[in-house]
Amino acid sequence: MRKIKVAPFMPTEVEVNELSANRAEVIAYPFENGYAITLAHPLKRLILGSSIGYAPISVKIKNAAHEFDNIRGMHEDVAVFIINLKNIRFKIKEEGSERVELSYSFSGHKEIKASDLANDLVEIANGDMPLATLNEDAELSFTIVIAKGIGYVASEDLKDEVDSSAIALDAFFTPVKKVNYRIENMLVEDNPNYEKIVFDILTDGQITPVDAFTNALETMNKQLSIFNGVMNIDVTVPNAKKSGDDNLLKPFLKGVDTLGLSARSFNSLDREGIKFLGELVLMSNLELKDIKNLGAKSLDEIMECLVEHGFGSDYELADATRDSLTKKIKILKG
Repeated sequence: MRKIKVAPFMPTEVEVNELSANRAEVIAYPFENGYAITLAHPLKRLILGSSIGYAPISVKIKNAAHEFDNIRGMHEDVAVFIINLKNIRFKIKEEGSERVELSYSFSGHKEIKASDLANDLVEIANGDMPLATLNEDAELSFTIVIAKGIGYVASEDLKDEVDSSAIALDAFFTPVKKVNYRIENMLVEDNPNYEKIVFDILTDGQITPVDAFTNALETMNKQLSIFNGVMNIDVTVPNAKKSGDDNLLKPFLKGVDTLGLSARSFNSLDREGIKFLGELVLMSNLELKDIKNLGAKSLDEIMECLVEHGFGSDYELADATRDSLTKKIKILKG
């Protein structure tokens, strides 16, 4: 028997199933019949269209005037070199930096791969990608500009932003390679018509699938916030049993008293007012070392604990996740 309702059912569960380093499923349920597709399709478009990535926007090659030129001793034409360059997935290391200029020089017999371009300023997500093959008498020097952005920008639209002596490149910023979703029926009480959304997200390694999903949620909330003042409404749902953001932040919100730390380590953290695992994740190694009365053994114990929970030294928080986690911890600590 169909019951009379005055509001649609609020979904209560979000799960993350990590299939690999760059692929994950984000699962949400249960939705009223028809609501899953209403949310799934715009979120898919936002994941693809608003995820922030990095791409080369220009290249200046010594002894090459244009993209149809040749470099002595380099097997590939400049056009092929540029195609290979655009396929390399860079990531700017410095937080907040939106553009870096990088210069490289290679000589002699060498098969140059993407990993050869990694340095203190950028990481390379696909290090095995080939770039160029040089003969014994070859010399290749070039300068590239890596920028941060979203979507796709054609080289014609970048000519005003790059050096006139450089070759402007089509910029493929999008770090999401694929995002699909499926909607499954599920039983809630006696009703079999409730729905579950299963997102399948694959990235190129510049960001994690969960960060791509979180960024899309943030973008959607910002776009919808235009109606807050105009319509005198609040598009957020503060009284929901569980929000997607809360579920994505759940691994960070474990109490330090549940981590199995020694009394010495726990007491040092407790005296500093550190209550959650996420607070440790937010801290740099230098900040951890500066905790009062935290000896070398305790520091090692805490670092090992972070690794055990998947937050080792190579773990990086997306900007959106960092902001959400900081706000959530501030609310929980009052």
